[in-house]
Amino acid sequence: MKTIEVDDELYFYIASQTRHIGESASDILRRLLQAQAPVAATTHAGSLAPQGAESGEQAMAHLPSTGELLASIDTQSEETSIARFMRILSCLYQDQQQAFIRAADIRGRKRVYFSRSQEELLATGKTTKPRPIPQTPYWVITNTNTSRKRNILIQLMENMGYNKSLIQAVCDRI
Repeated sequence: MKTIEVDDELYFYIASQTRHIGESASDILRRLLQAQAPVAATTHAGSLAPQGAESGEQAMAHLPSTGELLASIDTQSEETSIARFMRILSCLYQDQQQAFIRAADIRGRKRVYFSRSQEELLATGKTTKPRPIPQTPYWVITNTNTSRKRNILIQLMENMGYNKSLIQAVCDRI
């Protein structure tokens, strides 16, 4: 295997094209290049990109960084949907803390889903079963079905600015 250097913007663009957790950069590039034949057009940054594709800088103008942390979420070792949900939330916070803080004001009809205190979540329902999100100052309710957990993730990630294909790939991991 060969190693190549790419600038940060191009790396983040490639990472934002992830379809499933654990997909390698080689797999992503292979898929993008096959979907965008003919292959080589040099961008102003001097890197190779499919013809008609945006350069890393253009892509970053409207796509947020997904970062290495999100691209490498490993939920396969987790046995329950709650554990997978918690790991994903922790990774999202680590990846984009400020965006997470702005986006975490998600509520249901009667419940608050995220809070910085267990008490606030307990006050919104008798059976919320709040748990602390690892490595964050946040708590989340966990007494929801898997479908609701996916909906919470979709809302959170959309509010954080992630693209739909990455959101779907993450939600499929729960």
